[in-house]
Amino acid sequence: MGAGGYGLAMSLATPSIAPGARAALRPAPQRALWRPAPRCPRARSSPLPFPPRPLPRPAHASAVESMLATASMDEGEGPSVDLDNEAAPGQTVLRVTGRRDAASLARVAQVLADQGMSIRSAAIGSQGGGDVYHLTTRAGGAVAADAWPPLRDALLRVLLHTTRSSKPSIHGAAVDVDARALKAVASEADAAALESAAREMAAAAEALVGVEREIIAAGDEVSTNDLLAKQSQRYEASALLERRMAAMEAILTSRRELLERALQSSVAVPDFVKPQTVQTTGPAAGNGYEIILQAFNWESCKEAWWKKMAALAPRAAEVGFTSVWLPPPSDAVSPQGYLPRDLYDLNSKYGSEAELRDCIAVAHEVGLKVIADIVINHRCAHYQGDDGKWNKFGGRLAWDRTAICSNNPAYGGKGAWKKTDDYPAAPNLDHTNERVHKGLIEWMNYLRNSIGFDGWRFDYVKGYEGRFVRDYVDATVPQMAFGEYWDTCSYTDGVLNYNQDAHRQRTVDWCDATGATAAAFDFTLKGILQEAVTRREYWRLIDSRGRPPGVLGIWPSRAITFLENHDTGSTLQHWPFPWEHAAQGYAYLLTHCGTPCVFYDHMYYDVELREHITKLIAIRKRFRINNKSEVKIHKAYGDLYSAIIDKKVAMKIGPGDWSPTSDKVDVGQKEWKLLHSGPNFAVWEAVL
Repeated sequence: MGAGGYGLAMSLATPSIAPGARAALRPAPQRALWRPAPRCPRARSSPLPFPPRPLPRPAHASAVESMLATASMDEGEGPSVDLDNEAAPGQTVLRVTGRRDAASLARVAQVLADQGMSIRSAAIGSQGGGDVYHLTTRAGGAVAADAWPPLRDALLRVLLHTTRSSKPSIHGAAVDVDARALKAVASEADAAALESAAREMAAAAEALVGVEREIIAAGDEVSTNDLLAKQSQRYEASALLERRMAAMEAILTSRRELLERALQSSVAVPDFVKPQTVQTTGPAAGNGYEIILQAFNWESCKEAWWKKMAALAPRAAEVGFTSVWLPPPSDAVSPQGYLPRDLYDLNSKYGSEAELRDCIAVAHEVGLKVIADIVINHRCAHYQGDDGKWNKFGGRLAWDRTAICSNNPAYGGKGAWKKTDDYPAAPNLDHTNERVHKGLIEWMNYLRNSIGFDGWRFDYVKGYEGRFVRDYVDATVPQMAFGEYWDTCSYTDGVLNYNQDAHRQRTVDWCDATGATAAAFDFTLKGILQEAVTRREYWRLIDSRGRPPGVLGIWPSRAITFLENHDTGSTLQHWPFPWEHAAQGYAYLLTHCGTPCVFYDHMYYDVELREHITKLIAIRKRFRINNKSEVKIHKAYGDLYSAIIDKKVAMKIGPGDWSPTSDKVDVGQKEWKLLHSGPNFAVWEAVL
């Protein structure tokens, strides 16, 4: 089947997170997700959005050099803070003049938020070269004069802060620790990236301030249509500024990770105190080296698919796939199989039961595991019940309406009321019902032991609790198990937010609820990766702690990574990954941790893309990259992302110029050798 808000009282909006959807509902951004902040009675101005913590001053190439010298400050150029309750009725006007750096805006905003102030409007770099803020308390009204001294002191403290090193140079040379830190972060490309990010952030801030001024200047006489137009401009300018600030944060995070690694010193640890290597266990992860082929698309039901897959299986195994995921095998109301009816009837639009058995047998002969698509959130009834509703099931699982959740009034359900998402297109099954629970386990064991399936892909798992998945996995002992927890990412004014931690956490929580017996598709990573390559915002590919985004960054052994599936792409195109960037996407997935899943269309509809995927799979297998491989991110900014995997492989995606040789990446290798490259991607090996 097929957030980021910032924590100030002044924040423009807190985006809501809409529930995920199956194929019929695209998890796309909508303007309704934006919730504007309240406005003052007499000022149609919107506060500026800022990140939850201040950003350091962007460093230029010359600034790196200055870190080696003693920091100094010209008192005559020091910052000045003035407060005035007379200039604007009901508001306090704050003027900041004198020495300020590129992060002053964020620092001032953070202090004001901490002091309980709300910014009603701001004019940056105006009025005699200073910054002017119109403030109120959170309760409304001007800031009392007796509250000015602590506010002024707090502002001066952060404005006097400098990011330059306070360590003196020793006879004109940096101490060793500084030298190593500089080596890690100082390069012309990095300085250029920082400078570009700072320039773009400043331009975005200026654009937002310009819109604010126009709204304030319009006063109360502006027409409703003009006001709506200005509001739209403000939302767009605000969203752009948030993205620019997120880009800066991502760049600085990447640099911080490099610096911290440069400062680490190797310490000899006796073998007897080293922690034991923990191997991934349980069906969720398979053997840790799985590479899955989704062996169908939305139109596969129109062909004799089991026969076709039997013919393709030997070549799929030769390429390096370890598992093939097949579509739902049972009789169904819909030809694709996602509205199942008689679960035991395995004569479907994809072929007969005999053809299915032959397909699985061929796959096993060439060493492939076969994953069944298990649709058990709902089931279509065979007959109408006494109440005239479709709630009477036939076949070997002849349940009645007590098997249907009472959330489904259209089907006359008399089962338990479920707390999870309802799927209105078919009767939702009550997994607390003993007959249902036992019947599903018996059917899955039939698929496992009689038909020959090796694992499960659970469809629409938002519809029933993870604890039931654990029951089914424990009772059937598959070699792999993973679920489709398709939840909607968070957006602000139609643009994907940088911070998707809450989104991925919900997926992780579901995996946790299964007792870690099931992995999950990493929809968070898909959303971020396709946004990064489409917008050339590769800074999105590092989270605030320097890790990869998505489930991949916090629980990689439970992340099934993918670019596309039958719902998001194929002929449905509900949330497609841009085809022209698919090679980049697979260069990322097939070199990183997690368990990659390659979509059928990408493998078999484009010869050039198939060649790239085939070579990338060969690299993954040769260097034994697995679902827990170590990923060290080296660059993540505008047009470039690069990383080192297991100290064996280097990769980059994006149009930006980079190589591990030019960046002087050292993992103890003799040289870096290019293994494969394509449109905006390249992969190297460390020759030891």
